[in-house]
Amino acid sequence: MGMLQEFKEFASKGNVVDMAVGVIIGGAFGSIVTSLVNHMIMPIVGMLMSNVDFSDLSITLRGKTATAEAVVIKYGLFINTVLNFLIVAFTIFVVIKQMNRLKKKEQAKPAEPTTRDCPKCFSTISVKATRCPNCTSDI
Repeated sequence: MGMLQEFKEFASKGNVVDMAVGVIIGGAFGSIVTSLVNHMIMPIVGMLMSNVDFSDLSITLRGKTATAEAVVIKYGLFINTVLNFLIVAFTIFVVIKQMNRLKKKEQAKPAEPTTRDCPKCFSTISVKATRCPNCTSDI
């Protein structure tokens, strides 16, 4: 089988298409969460912490000179990114948990047993039987 044929089979499988859709939706969802954190959550947190703008929080290790840019650790942006991650991770956790719960409901219940053991001779008999055909005892 040629490589082109193998690739065609791989690309035409449903799982690959589902994964691609998931990646695209995940990227769009990441943008929404970033906007939520940067424009809605962080201003409230900043206001509660004496009007601090987290995106401006940084530590300057070396100031800007004529030949070099400033060396700055922007820990405020890091805090924003961590919050983005936590929100995305929690949301995905909730979605997966709900999907698993729905899958459990969808699974068929196990079929009722059609046979059982005779309590006297331990041979296999029908569930509907009232007398064992092997030992003739009443059940």
